[in-house]
Amino acid sequence: MTDDESERTPDNEPSRDPADDHDPRPETDEPIPDPAADDAADDHQFSVGQDFGEPEGFDLDPPELSVDPSEVDPVDSRAVADLLDERQLGAGDVDSEELVDVGLNYLRINRYEQATETLERAARFADEESIEQEAWVNKGAAHAELEEYDEAIGAHQEALRIDDRSEHAASAETNLASALWEAGRSEQALEHAERAVEIDARFPQAWFNRGFFLLERGLANEALDAFDNAIRLGFRNPEVIEEKARALEETGEDERAEELAAEARELREEAEEEFVRDRQRA
Repeated sequence: MTDDESERTPDNEPSRDPADDHDPRPETDEPIPDPAADDAADDHQFSVGQDFGEPEGFDLDPPELSVDPSEVDPVDSRAVADLLDERQLGAGDVDSEELVDVGLNYLRINRYEQATETLERAARFADEESIEQEAWVNKGAAHAELEEYDEAIGAHQEALRIDDRSEHAASAETNLASALWEAGRSEQALEHAERAVEIDARFPQAWFNRGFFLLERGLANEALDAFDNAIRLGFRNPEVIEEKARALEETGEDERAEELAAEARELREEAEEEFVRDRQRA
């Protein structure tokens, strides 16, 4: 016998004390019950005469929803996930446009996982293609923030499948280009950046992306034109100025490049100070 076996006691055979070996039967003239007769009786006499009836049926399906989705806190991700269940609700029961707004609010407060879940539901429930497309575009943006580039690419491609010339198509192409770049597919990235500019020539982010990808391919002069277009359309931030400075340096305009690099640093410092003030006011 091993040490383990010496410590084990079968559950249905408790140890006995020697003092328990006396006859436990009371000294009496009353007849002692016959065990054989007990065996003939019902094994569970306590239940004789009691009617438990047939067991009630049960249902594995979830109960019907009884909460109005419009009354749910829009930043409660669990409520959104629980209530807006495709098994329970149809497209007519959900305001998909408001659900897109919820997803955008998640994006603004950097809750990207909740944004992807909410925006996918908005896309599934949408009964208008424009709302569905907007949901897919923003879902792709949320995946990109999570560095889930394959998922981002898939979301933007789904948006373009719906309509590749709509008001949201330029955003989809621009974001798709960025995701493809991050995934190491640089040639395809430039192709989609070009498409974004063709769809909407007044979309500054599209021009910035185009300039960035052109510069990465050594086409500095063409990149400068793209950056200038982005700036003229109001897209003036430290990233654009820095990339333009890099392009100027590539073309030999070092003095102008240094001026823009200094301007980019000032803009970045101002943005950081504004961020600190916003946090203090919050």
